[in-house]
Amino acid sequence: MKLFFKCLVVLMPWIIKRRLLNTFFGYKLHRKAYIGLSWIFPDHLVMEADANINHFSVAIHLDEIMMKKEATIGRGNWITGFSSKKSSPHFSHDPNRKSQLMMDNGAAITKNHHIDCTSPIEIGAFTTIAGYRSQLLTHSINIYTNRQESKKIVIGDYCFVGSGVIILGGALLPSYSVLGAKSLLNKSFENSYFLYAGNPALPVKKISESALYFSRQSPFVV
Repeated sequence: MKLFFKCLVVLMPWIIKRRLLNTFFGYKLHRKAYIGLSWIFPDHLVMEADANINHFSVAIHLDEIMMKKEATIGRGNWITGFSSKKSSPHFSHDPNRKSQLMMDNGAAITKNHHIDCTSPIEIGAFTTIAGYRSQLLTHSINIYTNRQESKKIVIGDYCFVGSGVIILGGALLPSYSVLGAKSLLNKSFENSYFLYAGNPALPVKKISESALYFSRQSPFVV
């Protein structure tokens, strides 16, 4: 019955869908937020003014999705996690783990990406996960301990993440940075205003602090 009700909610016009999601699921969706024809059912969902999730995206098995003002998730994204409420031997050694996607003001995920939020993923203000088919993967198997482990991913403010990248748990991309297309980011870096690229990614070029992308006030680039 619950599955049938979710199917009905997904197909409803937004003005009705929003009321149902707020009333029956306990979500906090601003009247100026929007969800298209997508299957978005984390345990908790907050969308501030002008936050937007486009059509044909899926977000399931997460503790929380938080989208601040003007944050956007484009078409065809697959966003999964592993709810901390689930009774399972997986990740039982990490009782403080939360399955979260946190997007700051103006952050954007474009389309056709795979986002694994077994541990938190934080995407900073006015950062763009650009292009297509990138993978953000917070969990993997530790062959030494023979168990699944997960680590947080942090992407700072005003970053540009190129197409087709892989970002692994424990990685940190500093604010005001670019991650080149097809790169593998598997560690934390500290220096802003750099292009990071390669497999594995390394700092390869200094970027001028005057680059206009780093001071824009709109989440949209025309």
